[in-house]
Amino acid sequence: VLNMNRWQNRVAVVTGASSGIGAECCKDLVAKGMIVVGLARRANRMEELKASLPADQSTRFYGRQCDVSVEQQVIDSFAWVNETLGGADVLINNAGIIRRMHLVDEGNSADILSIINTNLLGVTWCTREAFLSMKKRQINDGHVVIINSIAGHGVPMVPGYSLNMYAPSKHAITALAEVLRQEFLNKGVMTKITVSHENSCMHSRISYIFYIFSQSISPGVVNTEIFDETSPEVVAGMPMLRAEDVADAVTYCIQTPPHVQIHELTIKPIGEKF
Repeated sequence: VLNMNRWQNRVAVVTGASSGIGAECCKDLVAKGMIVVGLARRANRMEELKASLPADQSTRFYGRQCDVSVEQQVIDSFAWVNETLGGADVLINNAGIIRRMHLVDEGNSADILSIINTNLLGVTWCTREAFLSMKKRQINDGHVVIINSIAGHGVPMVPGYSLNMYAPSKHAITALAEVLRQEFLNKGVMTKITVSHENSCMHSRISYIFYIFSQSISPGVVNTEIFDETSPEVVAGMPMLRAEDVADAVTYCIQTPPHVQIHELTIKPIGEKF
């Protein structure tokens, strides 16, 4: 039975919350009764999001400026969540970037590093801090959701366009989700791993069962701010998902009962040819 009852007034942290999938996740979760902390580099966009919410929901939304590619900013943000709100119960790892370039272009080092630091290391830092918060508080049903991509399972061929370091970073996320599942098992933690795919985008001595559910969701092409009228995907008229479609999938995953594990969830728009 799917329901949000156990998540009422509990805390969800959403990265990349200033637009697209992250913003839609924030709106959906706060509307369903959660306290939501949005992390993003653009603080003004989160202020706009808070202002757009109904009065009864805006009081449960907190925006915090955080670049997930900077480890100390992630540590500081989760420390704030722990001290101010008691800690995170759900983490939605959504923050991710893509750059228009080729791996063999001259002078592209900054773009390559920024993709790795955000798409891979940012997820790693956030998951670690969320896990430590959950473990310290001995909560029994924490969730970690990772927004992956279909580019994390294959490399779509788009004429005249390169997925450069984006696809390798998402393949690494696929491996990361499995490593997390194994680490949780090795630590005596019952886990659910669900990966969401999008194209933008304890060995324990305690006596209770400690559930941390790590889930990955992989959408196909999603209509977000990374595209403009000149983007190959737009020019080619590719079918696209809406950010709301992925947010719905995230909410579905965290509503599943404890014995149900969605390890990998792939979502594609009708007509996608990849």
